Amino acid sequence: MPNHIEDPRREFLIRALGLGLFSGGTITGLLQPAYGLGDIPAKLPPGRSIYKLKGSVLVDGVAANIKTQISANSIIRTGRSSQVIFVVGGDAFILRSNSELQLNGDGLLIKGMRMLTGKLLSVFAKRAVPHKIQTVTATIGIRGTGIYVESNEEKSYVCTCYGHTLIAAADDPNTQQEVISKHHDQPLYILPANSGKIIQPAPFIDHTDIELALIEELVGRTTPFAITGGAYDAPRKRTY
Repeated sequence: MPNHIEDPRREFLIRALGLGLFSGGTITGLLQPAYGLGDIPAKLPPGRSIYKLKGSVLVDGVAANIKTQISANSIIRTGRSSQVIFVVGGDAFILRSNSELQLNGDGLLIKGMRMLTGKLLSVFAKRAVPHKIQTVTATIGIRGTGIYVESNEEKSYVCTCYGHTLIAAADDPNTQQEVISKHHDQPLYILPANSGKIIQPAPFIDHTDIELALIEELVGRTTPFAITGGAYDAPRKRTY
């Protein structure tokens, strides 16, 4: 699984933060250089689903634009070098290129998701009842959580960025691991049942605290940690 950054503006921002080129504690100040071609991050107004998109994005089989509505039952697909940042109810997402995501729910309340292929960064509002993300090789039970998922036929990658998840192998539901994370504490690979050890430790890859802060901002929340400069390959400084 390659460890690279798809968006050159995102790569620039991460490097600049590591060099201390930006100061100030607000998410707007940190994000403006990377997202200067779009809106300044803020809670999306009622009736708007998409914050930003680029390239080929389909919602329910129709080419999306900034005014496209995404419901809790939508199917979202992205093409090569494409991306969409969107909100459904109290949940927010960055769906990267070559991805397919199926949502299942009522109105604006997502009750379940199927990540058929690709890469997804998500933050979820707290729920009384856990809901699930289904990938090719894993079932992930979540409540109020920040989570990054990659899914393909060979394996799934799951980083519980913060919050509480229960991760089970799709081929063997009795093989499971509970993760309680404050800051990217226990990334995991989930492999097919014929792969020996099904759930294995994994590195921290291809998502950032800046992106988590962005999508939390879109639903009127903040991350449970401060955003500071640092290397892309390691979680940022804790402030607990």
